[in-house]
Formats: sequence, structure tokens, C-alpha cells
Amino acid sequence: MDTLKNKIDFAVIVIVNNANPNGDPLNGNRPRVNYDGVGELSDVCIKRKIRNRLMQEGHAIFVQSDDNKVDGYPSLRERAAGVLGRDIFKDAKKLFDRACKEWIDVRAFGQVFAFEGDKEKKGEGVSVGVRGPVSIHPAFSVAPVADRVTSIQITKSVSGEGEGKRKASDTMGMKHRVDHGVYVFCGSMNPQLASKTGFSVQDAEAIKGTLRTLFRNDASSARPEGSMEVYRVYWWNHNSNNGQYSSAKVHRLLEVKPNKPEPKKISDYSIDLSELPSLACEVLEGE
Repeated sequence: MDTLKNKIDFAVIVIVNNANPNGDPLNGNRPRVNYDGVGELSDVCIKRKIRNRLMQEGHAIFVQSDDNKVDGYPSLRERAAGVLGRDIFKDAKKLFDRACKEWIDVRAFGQVFAFEGDKEKKGEGVSVGVRGPVSIHPAFSVAPVADRVTSIQITKSVSGEGEGKRKASDTMGMKHRVDHGVYVFCGSMNPQLASKTGFSVQDAEAIKGTLRTLFRNDASSARPEGSMEVYRVYWWNHNSNNGQYSSAKVHRLLEVKPNKPEPKKISDYSIDLSELPSLACEVLEGE
């Protein structure tokens, strides 16, 4: 595979309708908002969805969630030992190289391998840091969504324990959703770091494909099927290793803003894309 040689920037527009895109566990799992009422999806949340889509497409993933694993390893240490061999913990350089070669999420996002040695076998501990070339920003809503968060109380109508004689409908719970919101997030791919991890042009294309289908097979009670979708992906491929322009300047080329006081659908927003000399933008519709 050809290691990535040219810098890449990208931006993604996401539509949310009647879904909780990213619950905040410190706030009763309500949708994340900042102090200005602007909705937020954390970068960790977005990377999780990218990993899931890559795994569904057949790519080997190191950081698999417990509820969506494709192997039987109970922990990251056991996955590293089972795939790479337990002797790998004795050689930091070999662990770095083989982990990057084996797992696309390691060579893309990086990973910290910090495992203690077995108590019976001293000297097997390892601490290796992989700095990945792909950086993802948090996603923020174009307009505030704090006043568009609906909370409903739910009750449990069945008995969870016992003989079923005791009615349990007084057991309460809460569900929260964003009625409508349009979110935007940006990211970059760094060729200098790609040369360290072996991140390739083919890997970049794989991630581009996942961005278009980010919410496919991602349904849950909080995110019903079709309640979240990628509307459009913007992909800037620079013609040099360092890039013709800074990522900040490139990301500012895309401007999304509501053109109605209370937007309710994507057509209620204006989407403007500016240009920079000698930097083309590939525009991809979400799938």
C-alpha cells in the first residue's frame, strides 16, 4: 500500500431529527450542549462510529466496543497478546510496527499500549504510544439546540423479578432527544505522522467511505433508524506533504447557517463553500 504523501482536510454535515446523538453521562444522558446551548458530539463518539463502520466493512479494529465485538477477547491486552503473541510485550519497537500493520484504527487514530507485566513473569510490562495521523474535531450544531431538547418520562410496565404479582409500573425513567439539529465536524490527515504508522492512501479512502455512511447500522433506542444521517462530505486533497494552506483556513471555507429563525429541515439552511487557489474540493453526498 502507498503511504499517504499529501495532506487531506475534510468536513462533514450531519442531520439529526428526533434522536439523542451523543448523551452526556454527567447530565442524565441528555444530549450534549455547551454553555451557549450549541449541541455537541464528542470526537470520541465520532471515532467510535468510524471504527464500527470500518469493522463492518471487514477491516481489523483494535479498540472494539464490548457490545459490538467480532472476536472473543475480553480486553485490549488480551487482543494484543492473542493476535500479536505474548512475546510482543518485550519489544516496544516490534509492538509499534506490528500493531500499526495489523489494525487500521491504530495506524489512523493512534493508541496507547500501557499494560502491566504478568505477576509471575517480571519484565513483561510495556508502554508504547502511537500518535495517529487522523485528527477529528468534535461536531457542533449550526444553531443552538438546547431549547429543542425534548425529555419524556417512561415507566416500566412489567415485573423484572419475583413471581410477577407485583406491578412495577411506578419504576420511572427518562429519555431525551434533539427534535432537530444540523451538526458540522472537521478533520485532517497528516502525512508526516502517516509515514510513522504506515497509514496509506487506501486507508484514507476507506475512512472517506465510512464518513458517507457513518450512521448505517448504528440504530438504537436513542437513535432510531433514519434519525441521523450524513448529508454531505467535503474532501480537500492538498498537492504537497505540508499542505498548501492551514487546516483552519481550509475548514473555514465551509459555512453552514440557518436562513430561518426556527429551521426544521436541511433546506432551511444556507450552505456556502468558498475556494482557495489551486485547492480543489471533492463534494460527496451522504448515503
